[in-house]
Amino acid sequence: MGWPSRLARDDVFAYPTRVTLERRSFLQSLAFAAAAPKTTVASLETFVVKVNRRGNWIFVRLRTSDGVTGVGDASHGDDAATLRRLHQYFELLKGRSVHDIEAYRSRVFPLIEKEGRAAIVAASALEHCLWDIRGKILGLPVYDLLGGRVQPRIRNYANINRSTEPRTPQGFAQMAQRAVDAGFDAVKLAPFDEIPRNVTGGPQLEEFTRRGLACAQAVREVLGPNRDLLIDVHSHYDLEHGLDLARRFEPLKLFWLEEVTPAEPLANLARINREARMPTAGGESVFGVKGFYRYIREQAVDIVMPDIKYSGGMWETRKIAAIAEGAGLQVSPHGPASPIGNAAAAHVCAVLPNFLILEFSFGEVPYRAELIDPPEQLDQGCLQLSARPGFGIEINEKAARHYAA
Repeated sequence: MGWPSRLARDDVFAYPTRVTLERRSFLQSLAFAAAAPKTTVASLETFVVKVNRRGNWIFVRLRTSDGVTGVGDASHGDDAATLRRLHQYFELLKGRSVHDIEAYRSRVFPLIEKEGRAAIVAASALEHCLWDIRGKILGLPVYDLLGGRVQPRIRNYANINRSTEPRTPQGFAQMAQRAVDAGFDAVKLAPFDEIPRNVTGGPQLEEFTRRGLACAQAVREVLGPNRDLLIDVHSHYDLEHGLDLARRFEPLKLFWLEEVTPAEPLANLARINREARMPTAGGESVFGVKGFYRYIREQAVDIVMPDIKYSGGMWETRKIAAIAEGAGLQVSPHGPASPIGNAAAAHVCAVLPNFLILEFSFGEVPYRAELIDPPEQLDQGCLQLSARPGFGIEINEKAARHYAA
């Protein structure tokens, strides 16, 4: 396989002096790390930031025995349960080397597989912190620890679903226009979220379907023909109505149609994937390599969407992406996340040869940019990753405490 871009080739071949210096710096940092006293996990801090009715953001920070800190995202579980699990799993890390990531995963995975989303989110957030700390200790961005950057740009789509009020065609269109004005060329919404779970057919479902299609049409009109429209169905349909929905979306030229039916039985998603005339995507709630192996084997979707909070962490997402690559599938990590979660996911995306696009939760709070230092840098919808060690960001404590839930 050739290099994915001229930029990547230039980085390796065109500047031997710079590469030699970077290699020397890397070797020096390794020698320093080897000579230094063992760095162990010492303490845990959490910050719960108010967002909206769809949930808060939970920032996690680990501190080492020599004062190095690392950050992670534990958002979108049950807050109280997640905080309990964070303290529980921190005890598995306390006093251990910050480099023992695989050992930590092997100890915590048997627990979280049985304990549900709050447990998975908590365990994953602590792993995010460890990668950030390791990058800082070694003087390298996390993407270099994960294999090295192959993606010169991290394209993001604006998820406007969590921020749109009122949830009408006009409301979605107005938020979509804000995203376009901010430079995004791809927008996602979930216009069927108002369907009650006990509504599975008949005139009531048809009415909700027409409303959702009208919202999507309004956003398409804002985007025009040259920007991308993504639709998340959040598993509100059965197979029969899901196939009909896919047909009705054909005129809108979707970038993808996401999770039309529940994940079980997988045969339903696989049939929609075969028959839909647009790409399908999904997998945001699937946990671990084992779960995704079956999901990919059954050809449930064209585009795999692991979430670094729900899949088991950054390293697990890296492994899931490798399975998808072997199956010829692209990867678009799910995550209407905090700015910390977005940064962590972007470092994974940067090393994936089969990366497609990353989710960005647009417009949820006006103070998003204040919560990390330095603030997120987006250029025409592309997240700019720092070459600073670790994730290259820190929690702005003053802002996090000011906007505490």
